[in-house]
Amino acid sequence: MLTTAQQKFLRSHAHHLSPVVWVGASGVTDALLNELSLTLDTHELIKVKLLNDDREQRQAMIEQLLAASGAEKVQSIGKVIVLYRANAKQPKISLPR
Repeated sequence: MLTTAQQKFLRSHAHHLSPVVWVGASGVTDALLNELSLTLDTHELIKVKLLNDDREQRQAMIEQLLAASGAEKVQSIGKVIVLYRANAKQPKISLPR
């Protein structure tokens, strides 16, 4: 669980990032989850764009992504969410305590 200070730190680092994973009309698929996992291993902090207009469906997709990837939601604004998952072997981001 991220503390408030850690979330603020990660939000500031994610501000300049562009979405690298897009969830399209197909929704959350196995291929998308594999790509998400690889991207989180590489970058640790990413933005995901959800291309769905229904707010409830977007929330369900976010819950699926979090459960399947083991990532934590840092921020959610509209159709873009910021996810963080530390790389256990080679961490790139050092979180404040």
